[in-house]
Amino acid sequence: MRIAVGMSGGVDSSVTALLLKEQGHEVIGVTLRFHTVEACEIEGTHHICCSPEDVRDAAKVARKLGIPHITVDWERIFKERVVDYFVEEYLKGRTPNPCAVCNREVKTGFLARYLREVAEIDFLATGHYARVEEVEGLGRVIRRGVDRRRDQSYFLALVRREDLDLLLFPLGGMTKEEVRRIAERAGLEVARKRDSQEVCFLMGRSPGEFIEERVGRREGVIRHVSGKVLGRHRGIFHFTIGQRRGLGVSWEKPLYVIDIDPETNTVLVGEEEFLYSDTLLVRDINFHVPLEKWSNVSAQIRYRSDPVPVERIERTPDGYRVKFSREVRGITPGQVVAFYMGDVLLGGGVIEASLDGG
Repeated sequence: MRIAVGMSGGVDSSVTALLLKEQGHEVIGVTLRFHTVEACEIEGTHHICCSPEDVRDAAKVARKLGIPHITVDWERIFKERVVDYFVEEYLKGRTPNPCAVCNREVKTGFLARYLREVAEIDFLATGHYARVEEVEGLGRVIRRGVDRRRDQSYFLALVRREDLDLLLFPLGGMTKEEVRRIAERAGLEVARKRDSQEVCFLMGRSPGEFIEERVGRREGVIRHVSGKVLGRHRGIFHFTIGQRRGLGVSWEKPLYVIDIDPETNTVLVGEEEFLYSDTLLVRDINFHVPLEKWSNVSAQIRYRSDPVPVERIERTPDGYRVKFSREVRGITPGQVVAFYMGDVLLGGGVIEASLDGG
């Protein structure tokens, strides 16, 4: 088969290409360049990927493996579809998940369709720790990676159902250490390269710092749920639901960000008890499996959060109302909610609001 591999210059995508070549496939390395600045390190942690440095690393691996390698400059597409979205969402008082959006709009789903058209590939393979498998009664679905500590299926919840037919995730049944050992045995220079750990385009800055550089200060008030004004802020984009540190205000009890109102430019704070809710609204759900086949559903509202059993999902004029079996902490508009049945990813959507139960 003719398989393109999205090569980021890291160990995961490099081993993906290696494994597929060893299996006898025609492999083409494809690297997307999103930035024209070099990768930087702050306190030993990489803060940027898809940079010129990563392009060079990917090219070196391709030469080592003896496979063709091409670089596609998608800096403009990445800015328009991911970076601009990120900024706009924060200005609306929301906390977006740019990696999930990027997987749908740029480097996974969209890239697979693009390469099918221009390079006549059979599949696009990436280094995600997830699995794409045929499941009886459900069709081709994404399943969690075997290594739960590395599982990245959550970030694939927004990928379109039709794109699953074009995707392969060869590392889904492996652990990270297994992947590094394979790279070392093959003599790949990236075998011990550090992983990118933050949003790639922030380059060590906080979201608030990144956005303030672009739009300037937009001062407003910080108000307690009782109505009392406790202080002022430099911009709502410096805050996210559940945040405790860096509020710059004092109270007799610890305070957390409870809500963000872009219309009044107000950050609402309160005690931890106000962070809990058992219901959320999602405007649209990207279905990998039709809703009528869902059962014993759990939902994950952040990448590092535990899945919570779902009591019911109701279609309303405003979207889908999702009721949990218990209250969960910090439902955040803009974040992705991913739905699972066991380890099968059923689909997902962007959280619109936290609601009162009922």
